[in-house]
Amino acid sequence: MPASLPQIPLTKIATFCGSSSGINEAFTAKATQLAQEFALQQITCVYGGAKVGIMGTLADTMLAASGKVIGVMPEDLVNKEIAHDNLSELIIVENMHRRKETIYEIADAFILLPGGFGSYEEFIEITTWTQLGYYRKPLGILNVDGFYDGLLSFFQHAAKENFIRQRHLDLINVSDCPKTLLDKMRATDVSFKPKWVDD
Repeated sequence: MPASLPQIPLTKIATFCGSSSGINEAFTAKATQLAQEFALQQITCVYGGAKVGIMGTLADTMLAASGKVIGVMPEDLVNKEIAHDNLSELIIVENMHRRKETIYEIADAFILLPGGFGSYEEFIEITTWTQLGYYRKPLGILNVDGFYDGLLSFFQHAAKENFIRQRHLDLINVSDCPKTLLDKMRATDVSFKPKWVDD
């Protein structure tokens, strides 16, 4: 039996999620559970800095549990995205590119929750950068009520068509349970072979 992989310490996790709460109450409930698990495990939440939607639920739950929350937001979106005014730290940056870079640099892991285009784009970008070897940090999807079943099915289709290596697809941990997802992420094998050229 192969030796088990060493556990990856998770101290700061970036979350990509909606500034809307969606229509399914399970989205907010699971975000609350994830935030409670973060606080219990003394994990800092790094996110986009808003006080509305699932983003706000995560931040408010963390703060209520005396957890640490770091928000990152471009200056011109502070008012548009309704910046949270009670965070442990709010980092204001010059543009969206710097926002993402800052989040990627601060966090040591990344989780996608239900959200819209921005959430998908951020997660897929960091997945791409991980695939290329720029980062070697765990990735996770909290798949609440099968919200991401269609996306995950498409990823499998792309792998079947040889546009994504299965070993890179396997870097994405998936669960609908916050604690299980964190356990999977800690056990991620980040000693993968980076892409790009065909093997």
